[in-house]
Amino acid sequence: MTKVDYYEVLSVSRDANDQEIKTAYRKLAMQYHPDRNPNNPAAEEKFKECGEAYSVLSDPDKRAAYDRYGHAAFQGGAGAGNPFTGGFGGAQDLGDIFGDLFGEMFNMGGAGGRKASRVQRGRDLRYDLMLEFEEAVFGIEREIKIRRMEMCDDCKGSGAAKGKKAVTCTQCGGRGQQRFQQGFFSVARTCSVCGGTGTLIVDPCATCRGETRVQAEHTILVKVPAGVEQDTRIRYQGEGEAGKFGGPAGDLYVVLTVKAHKFFERDGDDLHCVMPISFPQAALGTELEIETLEGSATIKVPEGTQSGREFKLKGKGVPHLNSHGKGDLIVEIRVQTPSKLNKAQKELLRQLSETMVVENTPTSRGLFEKVKEMFS
Repeated sequence: MTKVDYYEVLSVSRDANDQEIKTAYRKLAMQYHPDRNPNNPAAEEKFKECGEAYSVLSDPDKRAAYDRYGHAAFQGGAGAGNPFTGGFGGAQDLGDIFGDLFGEMFNMGGAGGRKASRVQRGRDLRYDLMLEFEEAVFGIEREIKIRRMEMCDDCKGSGAAKGKKAVTCTQCGGRGQQRFQQGFFSVARTCSVCGGTGTLIVDPCATCRGETRVQAEHTILVKVPAGVEQDTRIRYQGEGEAGKFGGPAGDLYVVLTVKAHKFFERDGDDLHCVMPISFPQAALGTELEIETLEGSATIKVPEGTQSGREFKLKGKGVPHLNSHGKGDLIVEIRVQTPSKLNKAQKELLRQLSETMVVENTPTSRGLFEKVKEMFS
């Protein structure tokens, strides 16, 4: 039977590079693999044909011989001295092609499989810690208690009873894999008895029952630095759950939640608040005493201060995290209009109004802002 050209089998040009050939083969192998086409002899034949073509075209020497002699390069009696006589049929290392396609399922030809390690890293843990606003600003130390899996002291993490050891799995002979012949390929699957470890615990530890770990309560001192924000995560390496069979421990992540302040709002390392004042205070000027996170401070409000004007108290904000210096406290002035007045107050305002004539004419927002700046 006439063989199809290998380049046509993989649908690549004769000057295709190695990566193009590899990509084409992977695509076709996925399409025609027997596991995806059960009871389909045509697909299996196509799968073998693609493997044969890739075996030749992926090897520089074989490809050169094929380009020169065609299929005759791999047939008995194809010219004296031809180093490729003897046919295809030899074991081909195709594990790199299928390793990322089918995981552990395939171990092609001579690509030796590795036994799965019993050692497992411990699970990471999370602890949510609630802080007062001031605690986040200035920092705090607090002890927390967590429940976690720790290494069993009786078996030292082996899972076996004292004086006992894990034994070789009789199902896979300690290899961690079981092999099956499937068409053209030798297929390796993880041993269903030992889970790929190659060993079994016949006499488990009475304390941990072979799990290698036990649950216990653990106390940790959490050091919260000054200046942390909402959702800050503090990582404590190795303070998570212990690993199985002596594996490394996971990490503990302390996630911070910060309560809101009664009047301060945070913007980065700056604090903001609103200070209400009366119309006479805004018009005549005044001195205001304001509470900061570190005691009282005084703000001098000049005459004619408009609502919305901001005053900055430098260094009265939040400490810079892991650095020197602090943010600022920004105080916004809000001029309050009284909603209830007695007769005397109304009369005084009427007299004042007669001395302050304002032309109530509509104007653009931009012009209005300029006029505000002039009187600020």
